[in-house]
Amino acid sequence: MIDLEGLPEPENAPQEGSCIRLERPEEGLVRLHLDPPHRPKLAVFDKPLLRDLDSALTELEQDASVRAIVVAGRDPLSFAGGADIEGIAKVTDPALARKFVQSGQELFQRLHRLGRRGGGRCHTVAAVGGPVPGGAYEIALACDLILLADHKKSRVGLPEVMLGILPAWGGSQRLPRRIGTVAALTAILQGRLYPARKALRMGMVDRLTPPEYLIRVAEDIALGRLKARAKKRSAWSRILVDKNPLAGALIASRATKETESKTRGHYPAPLAAIPLVVRAPRVSLREGLKDEREAVLPLATGPITKNLARIFLGSEEAKKLGESPDGGRLAPVKRAGVMGAGVMGAAIASVLAEKGVSTRLGDLERSALDEALRAHHKEVSKRKQRRSLSPAEALGAIDRLEVTTTGEGFTRCDLAIEAVAEKLEVKRIVLGKLAEQMPDDAILATNTSSLSVDAIAELLPNPERVVGMHFFNPVRKMPLVEIVRGSRTSTEVVHRTARLAIDLGKTPVITKDVAGFLVNRVLGPYLDEAVRLLEAGESPERIDALLEAFGMPMGPCELLDVVGLDIASHAGASLEAAYGERMKASRFLEAFVQAGELGQKSGKGIYRWGKDERGRPKKLEPSGRLAGRTAATPLSEQLVTDRLVLSLVNEAARCLQEEVVAGPRELDLAAVFGTGFAPFRGGFLRYADERGLVQVVETLHRILDSPGLQNGERRGRFEAAPLLATLADEKRTFHET
Repeated sequence: MIDLEGLPEPENAPQEGSCIRLERPEEGLVRLHLDPPHRPKLAVFDKPLLRDLDSALTELEQDASVRAIVVAGRDPLSFAGGADIEGIAKVTDPALARKFVQSGQELFQRLHRLGRRGGGRCHTVAAVGGPVPGGAYEIALACDLILLADHKKSRVGLPEVMLGILPAWGGSQRLPRRIGTVAALTAILQGRLYPARKALRMGMVDRLTPPEYLIRVAEDIALGRLKARAKKRSAWSRILVDKNPLAGALIASRATKETESKTRGHYPAPLAAIPLVVRAPRVSLREGLKDEREAVLPLATGPITKNLARIFLGSEEAKKLGESPDGGRLAPVKRAGVMGAGVMGAAIASVLAEKGVSTRLGDLERSALDEALRAHHKEVSKRKQRRSLSPAEALGAIDRLEVTTTGEGFTRCDLAIEAVAEKLEVKRIVLGKLAEQMPDDAILATNTSSLSVDAIAELLPNPERVVGMHFFNPVRKMPLVEIVRGSRTSTEVVHRTARLAIDLGKTPVITKDVAGFLVNRVLGPYLDEAVRLLEAGESPERIDALLEAFGMPMGPCELLDVVGLDIASHAGASLEAAYGERMKASRFLEAFVQAGELGQKSGKGIYRWGKDERGRPKKLEPSGRLAGRTAATPLSEQLVTDRLVLSLVNEAARCLQEEVVAGPRELDLAAVFGTGFAPFRGGFLRYADERGLVQVVETLHRILDSPGLQNGERRGRFEAAPLLATLADEKRTFHET
């Protein structure tokens, strides 16, 4: 029996023996179903499931009549969701972490040995489908063969590095033995989940079958009545690559350099995984599992894993926003309209159509609609070529997007989104016309990034159906959607809109209707501080390099160019008008805007821009206005970083105090998904908690005394927010509030 004493247990843990179903449909055959009653959506390898799996394996080990075992979920497209991330997030004791890792390894090894009992007389087959990530795929790897349901929901892989850990229930050892060192390294370092046909081509699974035949075919394979058609790897490949120490050293060296370049040293898990995977084919499985266990332990209890796990759990919690407050299901949006075929509107309409929503895109300019259709067709074609869409799905995505210059077709829509010019009167007129056309219960959403939802809804009938649905640019890549609740917006409208965001593959966060909402509000002082530093003579390259070293995906100067200096200036002016001196915006960029130097889109802004070999925008050297700049008295690296990062933290504290979002968890989720704030730091407030709120307040005081702030301008930006100051005085943290 495995030792699970002390491991976290879910509050709704079921009684012993209820998480596993053992069925014996015919002589010698056993079906082992993962079916925990406390996990209605997807099984998770938590303490109760591990406990019951231990008991089930003990029963099978003692039954000599068993000659075929099929490991399955509760249904063909519901196998398991991997290890218990919530439990991992709670474990801080290295001894408990070791116990958790060792328990999974021992259980999967026992399943592995069952398949070798009596000289291989007993066969084990994993019958999996739907999402099969991490620990779920690792138990499948422990079986002799893997049968996967051929369905668009099926995805298999080892995404552990995305959570700051590595596959430690045998994944780092069994996958390279199955598909080879190079392919296994790619799969583990990228943390991807592969669709069914790609997984079959790679050899990650042995056979596909329609979901309705999954169990029957798995049983026939286990009993020897069918062959698995397992992909055979070349013996020469095993000898020359997998078993070759020199080849392994070269592969490890290259992978390490590429990983260090991508992660900038902030994420240790991929680097820890490389030697494990490369050595796996050259050591015994027992030795490899020991190495795997020792490598994961310092990661599992470290702050990076905890922060990444919290972000993951926050994103999972956000999915509940698509349900009614009583937990019931809300009607999905089946038909949607988008008014405005500019960059944002066209992209929103394209994503809606691709995700299965019949969409009508409206604009007065036929040329804008034609360009939107061309862009949609191009994107769908690209995804079809990459096999992320089947031919039938691609055809459906094309057919679901229709355009109009008259507004025809909006009368049948469940929801309409306006994405027209960022002017209050224009938005009021557009939504007013839509309100006349559409049913009284149809949702009217605005994609405004700065205007008040209440102000937009003021003259509209049924204002309770007006809501903000703020997408970020580029729409396809940015995972966050702010659902902005006006003072009269109904709860049902908020949650139905959130459900649409979830159906589009986005993460919703509900915000109060305040200027800038959440993301743009906290980004305002951050970007303005970058401009102030430029104005003082700091070079954009130095500013960006320091923030990238901190963990941001790009520096603030590059971000300004990508957003557009004209848009950034407009947003800064809006925030200044709303919040006064604290948000006072620099006028340094006005000369750039007047000269048409708007950033990436014009080829010149803070930087000059060109194209890379694939035709994508590429940042070059600073523009002529900023070339060769050096401050008369350069600020220290720490002061530059603190001025930028703590401007985010301080404004975030004000937002939390004003209840712009529900709590610190939601705010940090928006920080990572909406601003790109370093995920390994866990968000603005988690970063402040871990740095220490007393130290944060002291640093803010030092910034107030630094050059450029003595004249009193925008000092409110760095005066500790009341909530931050109170928590620091009381020696508390944001995440305890």
